Formats: sequence, C-alpha cells, structure tokens
Amino acid sequence: MPQQPPIRSTPTRPPRPDASMSLLTNVMDHSLDDGYAEAAARKKAAGEGGLPKTLRARLGLALGLVLAALVVTVGAAQARVAAPVVAKERQELIDRIDREGDTADKLEENVDTLRDDVSSRQREALKQSGESGKADLVGILSGAAAVHGPGVKLVVNDAKEATTGGDGNPRETSGFSDTGRVRDRDMQRVVNGLWESGAEAISINGQRLTALSAIRAAGDAILVDNKPLVPPYTVLAVGDGQRLSTRFQNSADGLYLHALQGDYGIRTAISVEDDLRLPAAPSVIVRTAKPRTEKGTS
Repeated sequence: MPQQPPIRSTPTRPPRPDASMSLLTNVMDHSLDDGYAEAAARKKAAGEGGLPKTLRARLGLALGLVLAALVVTVGAAQARVAAPVVAKERQELIDRIDREGDTADKLEENVDTLRDDVSSRQREALKQSGESGKADLVGILSGAAAVHGPGVKLVVNDAKEATTGGDGNPRETSGFSDTGRVRDRDMQRVVNGLWESGAEAISINGQRLTALSAIRAAGDAILVDNKPLVPPYTVLAVGDGQRLSTRFQNSADGLYLHALQGDYGIRTAISVEDDLRLPAAPSVIVRTAKPRTEKGTS
C-alpha cells in the first residue's frame, strides 16, 4: 500500500492586541482634536484681556435700549411741558376769532346805519329841489329802497335724488357732474328771464338784486353778492303778477327751467301773489358815471 505523506503542523502566530482597546485609549488620551486645541489657543492669545464678542454684543444692545428709553422719556417730558403752551395759544386764537367776529358784526351794523343816513339825506336833498318823486323812483330802480306790491313767487329746489341724462340736456356745456343740484347758472337764467318778462324788483332768499348784483358759485354753494344761499331758493319778483308769470313760463329761460324739472328732477313751484315785500339792497356806489346836465355836458 502506498504510504501517505506525513502531516505537518502549522505554527501559530502570537495573539494581536485588541484594536477597539487601542481606539478607546487614543480617545481618552486626546479628548480634544488637535486642530480645535490650536484654534482655541490662538483665539486666547489674540484676545487676551478682552471681552468675548457675544458679551460685547449684549452690552451694545443693552446700551441701545437704554438710549432709546432715554429719548422716549425726554420726548414725553417735553410734550408734557409744551402741552399747556399749545392749549394757551389755541385759546388765544379762539378768543381772537371771537373778538374779530364781534368787530365785524359791529362794522356791519355801522354800515347799515350809515346807509340809512345816506338814503335819508338823498331824499331830503331831492325834496328841497322839488324832485322827491324822482328820488323814490331812483331808489326803487337802484334797489336802494324797500318795495312791496303784487308779483310772482318762484321756489327752486334741488332734486330729491341726483339723476342723469335727458334728451334736451340743457346743461351740456356746464360741466356739472351732479345734475340734480341747482347751480348758479340756473339761477342766473331764472333771474334774467324774470327781468325780461317785466319784473321791477327781484330778491333771492331775502337778498335784493340790483344792476350790479352777481350770482356766482363757490364749490357747491351759490353766492349772491358774495353771500351764500341755501336751498330751497325763493325768488320774489314784483310786477304785474299774472302777466309776469305767463311771460316768464313761455320765455326761453322759463322753458329751460321746465326742462330741468322734467329731465333732472329739480323741483320748481310758481305762484302769483297779491303783495310781496322786498328789502332794500346795499347802496350802489357809482365811481365812473356822472349826471348829464341840461346842456349835454357833465
């Protein structure tokens, strides 16, 4: 039988130390990475004797808050100090307005007194010259004398609600957006129509009109001789009542008013009155015109 080769034993190596134990030992010996340690050392060396940045930031924020609180406190204190001064100035301004208003009222009363005195002197002078009737006529025509007599009462008021449109469109060139409001242009046409229809004296809301009266607008308000009016607008015209009413309603201005009533809702009412009383207007100041003498020279 063939012989088997002899079995040789493999020599064993000595056991290696455990790798995990070596890693734990390294971690214990070097608990902080060398790079972090070097950076900490450099930072300590550079900032030795100084405060950390986080602390400086906190101190800066605290200082800013203190300054802001100081500013607010000083402002509040100044406001408290100035409040009595402002209140005093406001009261002084109110008192001044009241005084000026009283002065204006007294001046207006003085003007009325002087106007009456001038009118009486004019009548007395004309009476001495034998022309007292002419003085009364001049006073009526100029509006300087109060009058009464038959005539027409015309009330014009805004529409209940503003409307738009209208075939006739009598305001196509006026530029007013709210066509339901009575405008100065409307009152101008009403007054001119009454004059042309034969009115001898006219007043609006108690203000007598003269040849120099102006009807204008200031915003939405209508002014007569710079005095504001409020609706409804009551127009009194002294004249031949029935004839005046008929002629006005058939005139172009009367038809204009009728178109405003039908197309825009403006309310109107006209009536014939037996006795109307109109106040006198402020005296007319003549600066340019001069009376003509009998020979035709001034």
